[in-house]
Amino acid sequence: MITVPKLSLADANNIVSACIDKAMEIGVDMDIAITDDGGHLIAFQRMDGARITSITISIDKAFTASAARKPTREYAQSAQPGQPAYGINTSSQGRFSLIAGGLPLFAKEFIVGGIGCSSGHPDQDEAVAQAGVDRFMEIIA
Repeated sequence: MITVPKLSLADANNIVSACIDKAMEIGVDMDIAITDDGGHLIAFQRMDGARITSITISIDKAFTASAARKPTREYAQSAQPGQPAYGINTSSQGRFSLIAGGLPLFAKEFIVGGIGCSSGHPDQDEAVAQAGVDRFMEIIA
């Protein structure tokens, strides 16, 4: 039997807190989603000025990072015409996001979840998500 680590609500809230700190530092209110290893939502936070249209996008980025087990920026490259994942964004009711800002969370070799951030430029979204990954790495160290 394999024992697999799981992301707790406390972990997810701690990650969200780190993302909010980074978003405030760069001056961009964000929608922040944390999913488990199956892409199911654990925590979500919409900062006061975050875009309403980015709510679903942030959740989809977290789902994609969990399901694909890679950053959404990298996944977008493999989903271009002629590449192995071409057309993936039309499957799973269109839940796969190919926009930067989604990062997977790993504990050892296991995927435990994903972070999706949206409301800024894709590089800003990714920087905020990276702050969450960095906090998670501190938690599990």
